[in-house]
Amino acid sequence: MVVSLDWRDVAALVEAVRRAEAVKPSQQAKRDAFREYGVLGTEKDPPLTAIFYGIMLRLGILDKAIERLTGVKSPLLLDSRLRAVLRVFIYLELFARERVRLANRAEALKRVAAWLSSRGHPYMGMWFVDAIRDLPKDVAAPRTADEELMHKYLLPPWYVRRIVSLVGEGEAEPLLKSFLVRPKISVRVNILKATVSEVLRKLESEGKKPEISKVVPTVIKFDGPYNFDKSELFRSGKIVIQEEPAALASIVLNPRPSEVVVDLAAAPGGKTEHIGELMENKGVIYAFDIDRTRMKRLEELVKRAGISIVKTYLRDGREAPRILGEEVADRVLVDAPCTSDGTLAKNPDLRWRLFEEEVPKFAQLQYELIKSALKLVKPGGYVLYTTCTLLPEENEEVVRKILRKEEGRVVLVPLRGPYDEGFLPGTMRVWPHKHSTIGFFYALFQRVERR
Repeated sequence: MVVSLDWRDVAALVEAVRRAEAVKPSQQAKRDAFREYGVLGTEKDPPLTAIFYGIMLRLGILDKAIERLTGVKSPLLLDSRLRAVLRVFIYLELFARERVRLANRAEALKRVAAWLSSRGHPYMGMWFVDAIRDLPKDVAAPRTADEELMHKYLLPPWYVRRIVSLVGEGEAEPLLKSFLVRPKISVRVNILKATVSEVLRKLESEGKKPEISKVVPTVIKFDGPYNFDKSELFRSGKIVIQEEPAALASIVLNPRPSEVVVDLAAAPGGKTEHIGELMENKGVIYAFDIDRTRMKRLEELVKRAGISIVKTYLRDGREAPRILGEEVADRVLVDAPCTSDGTLAKNPDLRWRLFEEEVPKFAQLQYELIKSALKLVKPGGYVLYTTCTLLPEENEEVVRKILRKEEGRVVLVPLRGPYDEGFLPGTMRVWPHKHSTIGFFYALFQRVERR
């Protein structure tokens, strides 16, 4: 089936791609732009969403083409509007010609050119039209071995090599290809407001074919698209957008009613909200994060879900012991900032923001957050460390460092499934190609009680 695009469809795509640079996750940028252009929830939503994700998957390749087309060292040096327009049109011209056509190509080029010139250099639009009309067919073609890897897996070459060294060539192939499979939508039922059977019936009435997770019985998966803005289940707080391994994290932490729990990297709040459910909305949760926008989403989420025990701090989690005091918490969650490569299937544009030099920086931050958590937790209390990266430098190696530096003060509580054991006995890993979900890592510590 060939999708026909008018100029407004193109404008919606350009705006979504432009906003995706600043708004994370990129799905939110897409939803916002599609809502403004009247696309969200219409029959045009699914095909335009597919095009958007196609562009996000190939950003690195498209940007390489832009470098060759413009002669700039990096597309980031260009005006953001021109960069977005070139990404969209190069994708449509070189990667989607058999599936997508412009209803009136001349009108689309003219309107986009006028938009560029009115908001930037007056000749920008003219240059754009000439560049697209004379676009070399091989401008995006691979020219080196590294670029061959980029085209094959739609991933940075360093990351491909790292995965091969981690799991071997035989397993690397299905793992890397799993990042190209669009995942099902995953939601968790808010047990304070609804039952699983109630949510299943509602989704079925909306034409979905929901499946209950075999790992977390309150998680439901179904094929998209799904308009959360118009969903009564979502707007009433009966469901929360959350992946299966993320939902399991709060269960592993096992918070109890009336306890004191600290979440050191809480936003956008899925795990914080789930902890509140498991605590039956009794006790207190101190939620820390430095991202103002994501923290606002956390506050909106817990309010919608009916959780009233969360106290938020727009502060770095490493400051928590100084703010709250030491040995005050029964349990602490460290769902640490990380490379996030385990979520590549869900967040396709993320692959082009994976930088090898950032890995040690994340590992140091993760170590420091766990150190803060161990100060916060009472003797006998628990600290759960989780990430959504597959890289051992941010997982098992961080855990080993903690166990070595904190010997005698902390022990590792062995986790025995439901997923695979990590490279360090007692830790647990989720593999996208094996478990059909995002990649994830868990390590549960217990603070040793004083004698």
